[in-house]
Amino acid sequence: MIFIAGGAGYIGSHVNKLLSEKNYKTIVFDNLIYGHKEFLKWGSFIEGDLGNLESIREVFQNNQIKAVMHFSSYAYVGESMEDPEKYYYNNVVNTLNLLKVMKEFGVQYFVFSSSCATYGNPLELPIAENHPQNPINPYGQTKLMVEKILFDYSRAYEFKYISLRYFNAAGADPDGLIGEWHNPETHLIPIILDVAMGNRENVEIYGTDYNTEDGTCIRDYIHVNDLSNAHILALGYLFNGGKSEIFNLGNGKGYSVLEVIDCIRKVTGKKISAIKAKRRIGDPAILIGGVKKAEELLGWKQKFSDLEIIIKTAWDWHQRLHKDYL
Repeated sequence: MIFIAGGAGYIGSHVNKLLSEKNYKTIVFDNLIYGHKEFLKWGSFIEGDLGNLESIREVFQNNQIKAVMHFSSYAYVGESMEDPEKYYYNNVVNTLNLLKVMKEFGVQYFVFSSSCATYGNPLELPIAENHPQNPINPYGQTKLMVEKILFDYSRAYEFKYISLRYFNAAGADPDGLIGEWHNPETHLIPIILDVAMGNRENVEIYGTDYNTEDGTCIRDYIHVNDLSNAHILALGYLFNGGKSEIFNLGNGKGYSVLEVIDCIRKVTGKKISAIKAKRRIGDPAILIGGVKKAEELLGWKQKFSDLEIIIKTAWDWHQRLHKDYL
């Protein structure tokens, strides 16, 4: 049985779907603050909060848990600057609760949803796993703290982990059953798709004077299904005796804000109004991840690396989301 903390959220639900397709039995543990009941289509579900030790223990007492996947983090960078306490308690303290119960019940395998936010401003590109880690916001700090905790646990206890540092997750389930659904929405692609649907007047471009070819920021967008597949490979890697490791997960190439807007215009056939806005504090010009390590050690290969394919799946889901759920 695989315990999926935060399995009703964007990435956790896609991983749960893929695990089920691979014949793994899963338990989703989610407080549904940001997750969605509509995404609970596979495995079993227990509503609970990682802040409650006894509710975690109850699940482990009643089920034979073999491994844990952890997606239950708050992930709004701006909010983490305004309310760091919320982030340190949820992302760090609650993770310690989960690890404590795992240790009590002898569960050794842990796959952690980390972030490229642990790197901070890049010193070199593409960013490799050994790049210095200097987070510039509390969200990134919490992810780095958990990585350090996992390292110490793996040295002291019978415990192995994989930490997966995501770049920009994007796209949706190609079957159209689940996809990106945040409130509030801060990610670029769904915001532009809202403009395409007429739900927003325009998309703001935060900075057009960066040292890039078209002056806008460049980011690394990885399809959520490729991201999910890496989690399954990471789990198999641990089950087959692999040692604790850290992997970047990204596309390995970058697209500028203007390239994303143009691609969405092409995919949707809609006019997209874009207006210039001031740079946001702390936004690097370029963020691109080096993914060779995951390819070599996990045998990971992307199936949806083309931006147009990523956006097509996102657009299909976005239309269904607004038709059926919103």
